[in-house]
This record gives sequence, C-alpha cells and structure tokens, in this order.
Amino acid sequence: MRIVVIADTHMPKRAKHLPKRLIEGLINVDLILHAGDWQTREVLEELTVYAPVQGVAGNVDGDDLHSLFGKRKVLDFGNISIGLTHGDGKSKTTEKRALDDFAFDDVDIVIFGHSHIPVLKKHEDIILFNPGSPTDKRRSPSYSYGIIDIGETVVLKHVFFENKEGLSE
Repeated sequence: MRIVVIADTHMPKRAKHLPKRLIEGLINVDLILHAGDWQTREVLEELTVYAPVQGVAGNVDGDDLHSLFGKRKVLDFGNISIGLTHGDGKSKTTEKRALDDFAFDDVDIVIFGHSHIPVLKKHEDIILFNPGSPTDKRRSPSYSYGIIDIGETVVLKHVFFENKEGLSE
C-alpha cells in the first residue's frame, strides 16, 4: 500500500493549484492523508480525483472542515496504526502536542503538520512524521510531501522540490 502524506496546503492563499511535483506523486497511490490546514474544501475535491482521502482539520480551517474531519484520528492498516493530527495548540512544541494527542492510543506513527517543517524521527517506539508543506515552505529549504509504503516493512520518506511548480530550478 502506498500513501501520500501532505499538510499545510493553505490553498488558495499560498497556491492556486497543487504543485506539479505533488500531482506526479499522487498517481497510482492507494490513499492520501492530509494533516490539516487545507483552508478550503476545494483542496479535498481536487485530491479525491487521485485517491481516497482521509484527513484532519487544522487551525486555519473553517467549521465545515472541522465537522467533516475532526481534529485527530487513528487509522489502522493491518498491524500498523497511524495517529493523524495537525499539531496546533498552545505551549509545548508542535511535536510534543502531536505526541500528546495520542498519549492514550497505541499508535506506531504520528503524522502531524502545523510547523511546515519536515520531520522524520523516532520518539521512543513511535515514529514522528511531518510531511512539511507542498505550497508554503516557510523556513524550510524546500517544499515537500511524504510517502509511506506499507508492505512487509514500513518505509517513510520525504519528497523535496525547489519551487511550487515542482520543476527544477
């Protein structure tokens, strides 16, 4: 199973359309996970052209997206359990807030957004994964999204690109 992970698309404020490099990565995937800050429901409609979409709402999302997705969810894929949250809130770091969202759940991976900073690291027995943003890199050197391949093993990685169009500079 191949899952594309995105967050912080902030469309149409930060981009008018999905970057070409992201669209190329969406072809032939089984699922898309969005960790919040969609900004509009049109992003969901655009993504569902490529694959089924699961997501959570972020701090800039309206009531319609909060009602549709909620703030957190746990998804099970065989023997792998993924916690999905945006990671916004007060005090602590984004990573700590994301971990705290699943303190009482048995998850293997916690996916979060909010900071726009790509993260792939282990905290005790949990993998923390922030895909970064495909449309608003902020302090990161590149735009990015994530991929999770679930098979006999689980492989997580980032895909980085230099501009919103996803073309080489």
